[in-house]
Amino acid sequence: MRILRVALAQINSTVGDLSGNAAKIVDYIERARDVGADVVAFPEMALSGYPPEDLLLKPRYRRDNREYLQEIVRQTGGLAAVVGFVDGDEGGSIYNAAAVASDGTLHGVYRKMLLPNYGVFDEKRYFSPGSGCPVFVIRGVTVGVNVCEDIWESWGPTACQARDGQAELIINISASPYHAGKWRDREEMLAGRASENRVFVAYNNMVGGQDELVFDGHGLILAPGGELIARGRAFQEDLIVADLDMSQVQEARQGETRGRRASGPPPVNAPPAQWELERIEVSPGPLSSERVPIPPRDVKPPEVLEEIYEALVLGVRDYVRKNGFETVVIGVSGGIDSALVAAIAADALGPEHVKGVVMPSPYTSDRSMQDAARLIDRLEISSMTVDITSTYESYLSMLEGPFAGAAPDVTEENIQARIRGNILMGLSNKFGWLVLTTGNKSEMAVGYATLYGDMAGGFAVIKDVPKTMVYELARYRNGRSAGGPVIPDTIINKPPSAELKDGQIDQDTLPPYEILDPILKAYVEEDRSLSEIVGMGYDEATVRRVIAMVDRAEYKRRQAPPGIKITPRAFGKDRRLPITNWYGRERR
Repeated sequence: MRILRVALAQINSTVGDLSGNAAKIVDYIERARDVGADVVAFPEMALSGYPPEDLLLKPRYRRDNREYLQEIVRQTGGLAAVVGFVDGDEGGSIYNAAAVASDGTLHGVYRKMLLPNYGVFDEKRYFSPGSGCPVFVIRGVTVGVNVCEDIWESWGPTACQARDGQAELIINISASPYHAGKWRDREEMLAGRASENRVFVAYNNMVGGQDELVFDGHGLILAPGGELIARGRAFQEDLIVADLDMSQVQEARQGETRGRRASGPPPVNAPPAQWELERIEVSPGPLSSERVPIPPRDVKPPEVLEEIYEALVLGVRDYVRKNGFETVVIGVSGGIDSALVAAIAADALGPEHVKGVVMPSPYTSDRSMQDAARLIDRLEISSMTVDITSTYESYLSMLEGPFAGAAPDVTEENIQARIRGNILMGLSNKFGWLVLTTGNKSEMAVGYATLYGDMAGGFAVIKDVPKTMVYELARYRNGRSAGGPVIPDTIINKPPSAELKDGQIDQDTLPPYEILDPILKAYVEEDRSLSEIVGMGYDEATVRRVIAMVDRAEYKRRQAPPGIKITPRAFGKDRRLPITNWYGRERR
């Protein structure tokens, strides 16, 4: 039997930490060697971190990355390694690349050919596309190596390597950013590539947080018929190992040939003719069969609320730790948003690294004070109370002259939010704590947030989480707590309110969130027009009002801190509209 033992090192790299990333890669090479792997693959740009953005424009960064690659190559005794890195040529072109090394020798480099330039991706800003379509012979097995986007198109490099190069295994290294449910789309696509090319597919995705992005792992190894062989853990580093019986490829292709004779040739998705096919010998065969078999893995993908919650936890942990912070501080109001953010932070960092600050004003209810105290107690985080009443009264007294003759309005409400923002930033400044803001996507979309107030901070944890999902995640978090709910039911069940004036609730200013959130999803994430959204059954006046609020709030969002992407289209890297923008002005 021709058995190739494949390992996927699903690691968490840090952008720019070339020495740390290289050390981790070497460590996982040793782990793969210990389990008898013939080949170990690392994620896309595992050495440099992804996405490095304009670091790529620094010649020294690219040069240092190549020097660390040489160190890694020297550690590849006894197995082959596929390592994502940044390549370049003498003409100054930069490539998103995969190095293939074995026994201390760099045998070849694959350069990514299909460069994504949509959503969060800007690869055409930095990279040139490769033109070579090599296959690598590892222990007598023909292996096609490609990078991320290269496998998404049926006509892409995978078809070139499997059909023209006769690859039996495709190793795709990836840094595919997370959004809810994306793992299902990837798995369906990869199963299609495996079955249509009659080839094993080993897909290794990066894991970890990088600014607004989270990478969820979920590496996969699939059989030539598209059947799942092994799955990597979600949101965790992992070493995925499987034994692949190459006779399955031959059997699948013989079956395909018989099927073609019976039904005629299938339509061909031909790769471009200029792609150069090359066959590179890496490590000699034959394959060893004298090894203890790898036991099957039983890793279940998470349910949707679990995956979103874990993405938020990982995003917070990595943003805080990778940016050199130890402790975060949160304004705890007794409301649902700050409660969820505090729970996520405590899970991500440990309660000892979370500080809650309660800042009552003249309009803060006793119930909110009690709810905040219960939350702090149940999360076991430390807290302090800073009453802003006297400061607020001082502001009103100071502005009495300038405001003379003007009726109280939202200005006075926003002053309270800005006082709170100043207090949190003062604590951050004094003690080095990172301020986590607590605004959700619904609020950010319509501008129901105060610049330099509740928007002031370093990281916006639930910036991409709609309000209705905030409640779902709070209930989910309570449901997984063995010691009882950490977010009090009184917080979940009360009407949401900013408590910046007497008797205030969010619904005084906004449509009910059950109506608002679907309208926002249609307009922001799906680019639907006014008429299309009205055609979905929503009141035209309400839709007009919501669209106008979204459009007017662009200048606010541009000044908001970064936050974790969990939907297909988040504000920031995904959705980029001009602040000065008259299009659709008639709707306002």
